[in-house]
Amino acid sequence: MIQDKNPLYKLGLALSGGGARGFAHLGVLKAMEERNLRPDIISGTSVGSLIAVFYADGYTTQEIMKIGLSVKFTSIIEGIIPRGGFFKTTGVQHLLVKYIRAKRFEDLNIPVRVVASDIESGKAKVFSKGEIIPAVLASCSVPIVFTPVNIDDHHYVDGGLLMNFPVSVIRRDCKTVLGVNISPVISMKYEESMKYVIERCMNYMVGANTSAQRDLCDYLIECNEVSEYSIFDFKHNQEIYKKGYTLACTYLDDNKKKIDKDLLSVKSKGLGRKIMKLLGKI
Repeated sequence: MIQDKNPLYKLGLALSGGGARGFAHLGVLKAMEERNLRPDIISGTSVGSLIAVFYADGYTTQEIMKIGLSVKFTSIIEGIIPRGGFFKTTGVQHLLVKYIRAKRFEDLNIPVRVVASDIESGKAKVFSKGEIIPAVLASCSVPIVFTPVNIDDHHYVDGGLLMNFPVSVIRRDCKTVLGVNISPVISMKYEESMKYVIERCMNYMVGANTSAQRDLCDYLIECNEVSEYSIFDFKHNQEIYKKGYTLACTYLDDNKKKIDKDLLSVKSKGLGRKIMKLLGKI
């Protein structure tokens, strides 16, 4: 993909999908904060979109972590008679309604692009304008597990089905892109359960559409240790967070000189965009 000669943003952050492994994203963001690395734009798929909108809405990593630890998987799903899926996303919706202060993408402190999959056309859909909650719900709707989300007469499911690692949706507009992939495909011992089968099928699907996206990153943080956890494993949130944090600290410190050079050598229009936004509020 060709990058624009005058990219709008200096640092773009791409967050992959991965269910409960999303707590690793918070660890990475915490490590970035400690090194004064703040993204000018964030793209996210599934749980990556959830983390992205919370962070762009002004929540700190500690605040998002606190919210995440207070929520149980059983409290964010609602069982239904299986048709499009086993569960409704009403619980996730209630969570977003309760905590997300911005109503529209345009109201966020940092631009966010959310990816969902149009199950009818087989095309990835990028949401960056309009209402936030429907887009995030769509991006998080794991096929079979959750029912598809209807937006403007189109039915959307988890963005991971077609683009689990949304680097390309921001690549053209960014000087530098840091990607965080929490779902690299690894071997996992067989279990006789529907959960296992669903998860492994999802892993192979996302693995197939992730390879090309990885190549678009200037910096790539991946962790096989995080991928060892089930996407439904909400019992080891703290462990997942710490592994994401530790990995990010090591990676960012090892690449500090190059990162500093990349981020300090080119002026970003992202700063000008923020200044204009602030002036518009005066």
